[in-house]
Amino acid sequence: MAAQAFNAALLYRGQVERQESSLANALAFRLLAPGPGAWRFEPSPGLRERRRAGRGNGRRSARMRDDNPIRANEPRATAIEDRLRDILRLQGYAPHELQVVRRGVDQDADALRFLAARARRQGADPDAVPDTLLLAVSRETATSQWRVVRVPEPPRTNGRAIAGLVVQTLILTLALFVVLFFVLRRITGPLAALTTRTREFAARPSETAALEPSGPSDVRALIEAHNALEARIAGLLDEKDVMLGAIGHDLKTPLAALRVRIESVGDDEQRTKMAAGVAELDRMLDDILSLARIGRPVDVPERLDLAALAASVVEEYEDRGKPVTLEAPARAVGAFRPTWIARALRNLIDNALRYGGSAHVSLVRDSDAVVLNVADEGPGIPEDRIAAMMEPFQRGEASRNRTTGGSGLGLTLARAIAEQHGGTLGLGNRPEGGLEARLRLPL
Repeated sequence: MAAQAFNAALLYRGQVERQESSLANALAFRLLAPGPGAWRFEPSPGLRERRRAGRGNGRRSARMRDDNPIRANEPRATAIEDRLRDILRLQGYAPHELQVVRRGVDQDADALRFLAARARRQGADPDAVPDTLLLAVSRETATSQWRVVRVPEPPRTNGRAIAGLVVQTLILTLALFVVLFFVLRRITGPLAALTTRTREFAARPSETAALEPSGPSDVRALIEAHNALEARIAGLLDEKDVMLGAIGHDLKTPLAALRVRIESVGDDEQRTKMAAGVAELDRMLDDILSLARIGRPVDVPERLDLAALAASVVEEYEDRGKPVTLEAPARAVGAFRPTWIARALRNLIDNALRYGGSAHVSLVRDSDAVVLNVADEGPGIPEDRIAAMMEPFQRGEASRNRTTGGSGLGLTLARAIAEQHGGTLGLGNRPEGGLEARLRLPL
């Protein structure tokens, strides 16, 4: 397009230069023609005789005048004037004064009358005369008469040539866009499909589907590499599930046997402590296995009322006499995995009961998400430790006592469950004291 615009500019400039050169030559021809002038517009005696003389030698000469017909404030056609002066100099004529102006034909009565008469003689429309003409005057000395010539000026540009160039530019541009469309579609189509497949695999790694390679060779190689990577990741996840299943079986069985053996211990206090230790190990193992398997859930999301699910979880704690309250709207329906959401909510409530003595659960809904808030009245968490509390095996109670500090996996598991549903988990200290956990889930 830039090249076509440049060509159009060159064409226009060349056309203008050729037109100016032609007009300058016509003016020079008339100024240099001998005789008193056969082609003139002002009436004067002996007009017919001078015209015959002009026709006889094939040239139209200038008319001589005592006064300058160019007004003092009339703008000069300097480009043509300079060309005309150069042409006259080459012909050995160096006038003392030379002036060229461009004026409308309707501003020159003699020129208008002459051009209309010529059009009638040629059988043309008398009103179809040029719009402008060039008027040139010269004199050899400061006191000599003025030579006066007029040349009608044709239209400055050739509209047909410019229109042809514009049409050519539009056709070339359209053809270029069509070619680019198919080329870019061949490249970007497979890349868009690869992007979609990558996002699907990141959201559901358990669902593997090889993408058909297409597009240019480098894009096909990229898709094939992605398919190999996806298959490798899926294989590693399968191996992990098998390994975790084996670990769970190998550890759960000895724990069950140990729980049976504890019953034979005669000391009640020792038996109680040992049973509590085994139960804690069992819960910790369950948390570890749940955290490891959360990336590949076997259940599918269900349409359910999150307010009803929260009410059922809170009711469990109320039945055990725990100080847990609920404030929830009438309904908050979305697609969730109920087992995992209940697990995350229980972890947050357990933390609130462990460190704050009570838990206040509230559910806030906005246009596209629902937020489960679990607040306590405990000491809170230092601001510089809030981010670290999301990491595995970080406990709010600094001692190594798991009875008072927990396993350190509750918040980590709750955050993983939130991210599994496309949500987030945040912690913050309340102004009135205590900690508030915010589980935000998209509807």
